[in-house]
Amino acid sequence: MPQHEIVENAEAIDTGEDGNAVLRHNDRIIFAKGLVPGDIADIKIVKKKKKYALGKVIQIKTLSPLRVQPACKHFGTCGGCSWQNLDYEKQIAFKQKHVEDALERIGHIAIGEKFPIIRSENIFHYRNKLEYTFSAKKWLTNAEMGDTANFNQPGLGFHIPGFFDKVLDIQECHLQPEPSNSIRNEVKEFTVKENMPYFDLNAQEGLLRNIMVRNTTTGELMVVVVFFRDEVAMRDKLMNHIKEKFRQISSLQYIINPKKNDTFSDLAAVTFSGKEYITEQLVRANGDVLKFRISPQSFFQTNTPQANALYQKVSEYAALKGDEIVYDLYTGCGTIASFIASEAKSVVGIEYVEQAVIDAKMNAELNNIKNVEFFAGDMQKMLTEEFFRHHGLPKVVITDPPRIGMHPDVVAALLKMAPEKIVYVSCNPSTQARDIALMKEKYTVTKIQPFDMFPHTSHVENIALLVKKVATDYTD
Repeated sequence: MPQHEIVENAEAIDTGEDGNAVLRHNDRIIFAKGLVPGDIADIKIVKKKKKYALGKVIQIKTLSPLRVQPACKHFGTCGGCSWQNLDYEKQIAFKQKHVEDALERIGHIAIGEKFPIIRSENIFHYRNKLEYTFSAKKWLTNAEMGDTANFNQPGLGFHIPGFFDKVLDIQECHLQPEPSNSIRNEVKEFTVKENMPYFDLNAQEGLLRNIMVRNTTTGELMVVVVFFRDEVAMRDKLMNHIKEKFRQISSLQYIINPKKNDTFSDLAAVTFSGKEYITEQLVRANGDVLKFRISPQSFFQTNTPQANALYQKVSEYAALKGDEIVYDLYTGCGTIASFIASEAKSVVGIEYVEQAVIDAKMNAELNNIKNVEFFAGDMQKMLTEEFFRHHGLPKVVITDPPRIGMHPDVVAALLKMAPEKIVYVSCNPSTQARDIALMKEKYTVTKIQPFDMFPHTSHVENIALLVKKVATDYTD
């Protein structure tokens, strides 16, 4: 298949990762964005790999019956909800298939029970956190390119996929409930009227960098504005305008970020008005309520109802009796550790990020949880014989690693610990399958439970319960 070849009348037959559609032509797989299964299109090959090719849609000849009308006016340019044109029932069916295929075909893992994916309670306005970026020169759509008045205009919105310095100006977003849209649009209108300079990432100049909006199911609201430099007059003018315009804000803060990149997890936040944090709550299956303080830098699952359901399922799979030592690997801010602590003898949480461990300790104290300990450090270096001697060998391990999965040394440490059960939570079934394959000589996957945490995207969460085989099933 020559590069830049045009493949005519190719049919999308499946979905792949990152929102790509899967097409097949002459026994070669082609990945292309912008299609849903059942679409028939002409594709231009833009890159060839050994086993597949990447393509660009030239023209859609026949529309799939699985298509629906996207809700968002920015669909197709903003890359945030790449499946908004695919019927939701089909979305979750493809996600279920992706999880099972990853475990059975990639990992060659036999699965005991397969449970239907748990749908998101809301398929729009489900996120509790969004970050918008200011840009001195907004990205222009094809329609806008025809009018020179649009050139060199500021924008406030989301980064264009694949372009770290390009920002699409957003007028509406269906990911977060109100007043998220109202806050962003009001800030845009006010700052343009007041001639406040937006940041230019390449030139490293300007004033306004980012704005973050967080909300909770308890009705609290946090807004954080990030400035490139501390110009007091303009800073206070904007912050006072936000404060007066949106009196429901519980925590209004700002951050000064003079760095070359937009990350601010290592920077201090200053409370302009209200509290230093907002409070979210999760409910255990027995009705117990746990509270979690969220600061600007805190990590918290962005779909709270689904996170609550997921943690309840983790607790169910762990099936603790009260006499177990539990290790919670990649504990983050300790949500799972705190969630299951009352069911265990003790819980040990381990996390790479030191600030997350500080949050975890604070949340345990907030909920009067005494039987948890949290440690920050490199996971693969911490899980040593000395650590086991000091804290005890776990009977149950819960692990929730990032998308890249667990380091092979961490998998090796798990096999050495040999807990009776491993509850493996993953946001990437492919790396989950890879890791479980390394443990399948000693562990059986007795059940899996997928969750749809992010509707209208290809992302899917999965819980796998691994149970240790009896000693006669393997040799060390």
